[in-house]
Amino acid sequence: MKSLSNSAGEELRAISGDMLSDTDKKRFAKDIISALAALTCLIAGKLYAKFFPSQDVIAGIIYFVGVAVIGIPIAITAIKGFIKQDISASMEILVFVAVTVCVLDGEYTVAILIPIILTIVHFLEEKSIMGGREALDGLKKMQSRTAVKIVDGVETEVDAKTLVPGDIIVVKPGAALSADGTVISGATNMDQKSLTGESIPKEINPGDSVYAGTVNIDGEIKVRVEKAYAESSFSKIVELLENAENMTMPETRIVDRFMVYYIPMALIIATLVWLFSKDITKAVAVLVVSCPCGYMLVSSAPVIAALAASAKRGILIKKPSFIEKLAETDYFVFDKTGTVTGGTLEAVGTHLVGAESEEQLITAAATVANGSLHPTSRSVVKLAAGRIEEGYSVTEAVGKGVRGKKGDDEIILGSRRFLVSEGFSVPESFEEEGACSWVAKNGELLGCIVFRDIPRPEAAEAVSKLKKMGVTEVCMFTGDNAVAAERIGTQIGFDTVKSRLLPEDKLENVKEAKKEHIVTAVGDGINDSPALGEADVGIAMGAMGSDTAIASADIALMNNDLNNLPFLVELCRRTKKTIYANIIIAFSISFVMIFLAAAGVISPVTGAFLHNIGAFIVLINSGRILKKNREE
Repeated sequence: MKSLSNSAGEELRAISGDMLSDTDKKRFAKDIISALAALTCLIAGKLYAKFFPSQDVIAGIIYFVGVAVIGIPIAITAIKGFIKQDISASMEILVFVAVTVCVLDGEYTVAILIPIILTIVHFLEEKSIMGGREALDGLKKMQSRTAVKIVDGVETEVDAKTLVPGDIIVVKPGAALSADGTVISGATNMDQKSLTGESIPKEINPGDSVYAGTVNIDGEIKVRVEKAYAESSFSKIVELLENAENMTMPETRIVDRFMVYYIPMALIIATLVWLFSKDITKAVAVLVVSCPCGYMLVSSAPVIAALAASAKRGILIKKPSFIEKLAETDYFVFDKTGTVTGGTLEAVGTHLVGAESEEQLITAAATVANGSLHPTSRSVVKLAAGRIEEGYSVTEAVGKGVRGKKGDDEIILGSRRFLVSEGFSVPESFEEEGACSWVAKNGELLGCIVFRDIPRPEAAEAVSKLKKMGVTEVCMFTGDNAVAAERIGTQIGFDTVKSRLLPEDKLENVKEAKKEHIVTAVGDGINDSPALGEADVGIAMGAMGSDTAIASADIALMNNDLNNLPFLVELCRRTKKTIYANIIIAFSISFVMIFLAAAGVISPVTGAFLHNIGAFIVLINSGRILKKNREE
């Protein structure tokens, strides 16, 4: 019987997709049929023994068939688990021993009822677990499986999995997007809370990016598909969540080590109870209540609750092991541009060196900035308002600048440090005004555009919350000049500000901090990938649509709300405390139940019901994570 041949923890991991997969549905059908067949044999045997009391052999055969129907799968799993020393088969081993003892003692009724009752109770457990996974299962259903594609000018409904980059789809009001893409016509408001957790709809216009799993609210739009169905950000998020469910927290090693000795201990206690009491029923009861159902849930249930709570806020935790690390973090490192600032820079002036006009300077800068996703480059393009020369081949030096070539013409846009490394003589006198983006063309320095970025409105509050939570050091590492960095750092309240850092410099600073601290690095996932990868925990901001951010970070925030960081630290600490509480609950209840069974207070059949008390209390305790999240 498969529901007994899997531990409760395995059952927890088995449930995915549409609540139950086809395989799980078949397994449940087989379980129910086996239980009904065994119950039928039990009733038939009872009736036969009542009406034909002299033919007890035939009644015994009927009972034995019932035991075989429901007991053989248990026996197979138990034997395999014993040979392979698989602790997840602990329950099956104990049940197999209990059923065998009952059969040898002629207690066929108990031998059949114990596994039947366990099947019913485990089904109820799974229903409880499913309830705890509603947020994740609901998320998985958000991506539309069909799309309205324009084929030869005609709107045609197609399977979303057949879409390829370049296809044009129509998204009508109320419809969910099936693929990532770019709006080419129409305007609307999009509900993005399935990915970002943000309840306020986002205004969408031509040129804006839209994502699978979001919902069109009020306007019809046409979208050019940029990624296939399976490559969408949403599909990758779902895949990562499913993979994360299959892992457990490091704290469960405590349980694993104990479980190695648990079965021998349970068998020894049952044997001693039998020897001293001369009552085999008490020994069987000890075996039944010893089934370690609750132990398998001590970590899995809180982890799934934490995943669900974080997913509702647009936070993707790729591996539960990072929950433990983030709970213990005492050192936070923030990038500046695009992380603690909005990433939208405000131009406050220009300074001409070799350029004949401000228009010439801005046009040259925007020509190469158009090929970059860096916030500075996006601001330059916006400032140019369409004044861009076509035909340039652009390459980007990450964290330094961009270079564009067309024939013999070459334009360079970047930091002062980058242009100095290219051989230009660049003045420093303007940097007190803000961040300077310098422009050179064909070996001549044209001048610079001066920008100031604005801190996110919640940045100072988020940093203050982290400090109040006991984070000893909150730092900002940036490639910007010292004046701009100190201005932002003072406004937000960072303990330490380090400026003029290249990506490799950030990496070395993180390595140094790790010698004495547990470090969490927060960045936009573009220039910060090395630092995010090196930190104990890497968190990427605004990761929706960014494959780089999702790949490089351990945790990805689909939105840019910095208040998600203190929420996440608190959630991880709460989850870790819940796991330790679950361990104490599961072990304490088991020992009490064993004592009561040994004393004869609990019978084997009653024990089949009661041994799951620990599992249900563990589930209820773990559910407090979701309840607390809803209250907040």
